[in-house]
Amino acid sequence: MKPSAASLAVRALCLSLALTAAHSAFAASPTADNAKLIKKLEKQNELLEQQVEAMKKQMDDMKQELAEIKKQNTGIATEQAQTVQAQKEMKAEIAQASQTVAQATQQVAQQSAAAAAQAEARDKLDIWGYGEMYYTHPKDANASETDLARAVFGIGYQFDDKTRFNSEFEVEHAVASASDPGEFEVEQFYVDHKFNDKLGMKAGLFLIPAGFLNENHEPTNYYGVQRNFVETLIIPSTWREGGLSLYGTTDGGFEWHTGLTTGLNLSKWNFTPEAALYTNALEMENNGTAPMQATHQETALANSRHLSAFAAFNYRGVPGVTLGGTLFSGVAVPAATTVPDNERVTLWETHARYQPGKLDLEALYARGTISNTASANMLYPGTSNPIPASFDGWFVQGAYNVWQSGTQHLSPFARYERYDMGTSYEGIAPGFSAYPTGPVPNPSSPTTFTTFAIPHDTVGTVGLNYYLNPNVVFKVDYQKFRVNTDFSRFDLGMGLQF
Repeated sequence: MKPSAASLAVRALCLSLALTAAHSAFAASPTADNAKLIKKLEKQNELLEQQVEAMKKQMDDMKQELAEIKKQNTGIATEQAQTVQAQKEMKAEIAQASQTVAQATQQVAQQSAAAAAQAEARDKLDIWGYGEMYYTHPKDANASETDLARAVFGIGYQFDDKTRFNSEFEVEHAVASASDPGEFEVEQFYVDHKFNDKLGMKAGLFLIPAGFLNENHEPTNYYGVQRNFVETLIIPSTWREGGLSLYGTTDGGFEWHTGLTTGLNLSKWNFTPEAALYTNALEMENNGTAPMQATHQETALANSRHLSAFAAFNYRGVPGVTLGGTLFSGVAVPAATTVPDNERVTLWETHARYQPGKLDLEALYARGTISNTASANMLYPGTSNPIPASFDGWFVQGAYNVWQSGTQHLSPFARYERYDMGTSYEGIAPGFSAYPTGPVPNPSSPTTFTTFAIPHDTVGTVGLNYYLNPNVVFKVDYQKFRVNTDFSRFDLGMGLQF
């Protein structure tokens, strides 16, 4: 271990005191043995010089160590400064990373919220549809047709547990354009709100709750390839109006509907057709020739000078039994501007259904009236198509599930019906018939002539429905017309819903 600077200083002080003492001794003893003393002092002087040299060397070493320590301290200070800078940079990086993580977390949260909102929206969105295709072979084989009669797609959205939106969009006859027979139409578009379990409201374009078919017109819900004539010619299924409706149920099994809607427009009636309005049963149903078919407005720029009201009820308090009826009435837009604005259209119907087990029995009667039609018909004396004052029809039907295996079942049926699109007329000129009795131009070939169909008939239908499952049905039937015998036909059909 090297002596410290303080130790060396002590030694030098001791040496100085020894020299002083020796000098004093030499002065006090002049007679002493000076030679020995001088020799001793020289020896001590040599030792002292050696120690002084050693002290110098130690001092130099100490300076060098101090320089190294200073250098080391400078390096340590630099390292400390670098460490502080590194710590600052690290803190900045950590802060940046924290901000990035926070932003990423916020973004993930936003994406999760958006995904949750989309998932919730998907859960609230419903899509459904139905359609039917058929082949019809009337007595005149040249008039046989195959048609994708309709393809309907529905979109619904559940806003909350009480409020819902429903809509249906229909394409008829496969292709809709100016040069094609098809149509595209909005069949339903309304908001449905439930005030409670027994009372609700509809607002928009909705179906009138009349008969069996109008609200349940999907092909899996009725027997036969085509819809029955009473619920197409007398009740204009699918019949919809724009307006507001209240509905509800009771604990006793009653269901009721009432509402205020748009009405009919008699100015749409064609008093003077240039050709026969229809030449077969399919055209009769599809060409809109029946009184309410031709004049209901479907909320397409509907003239709302007058509104109509309706009330309907069904009783289902006994299992398998349905009893009900509907009344619809309102002043219509007059047939002509010169006709008094007092032509009221009224339709009422009553129906019953009994389903004990595999048996399914139905019956329905419907009657419509149009008041004050004489003034309109008198504007067209001798017209081939006067507007009727009344029209009616009825049917009875029975079906039986003869075979079932899993989801498949087979149900033959028979239906007997009578329709009359002109039960009575007013204002017909004396000597004229309500419809032509002689040849009239053929609508498909104006240079040829055909017989004008009688607007009433009795039809018997037999057939069967084969259900592949509750949502897919294949149908076959034969219809025999008593008056318009050429309308008799054989039909094949397929229908589905989802």
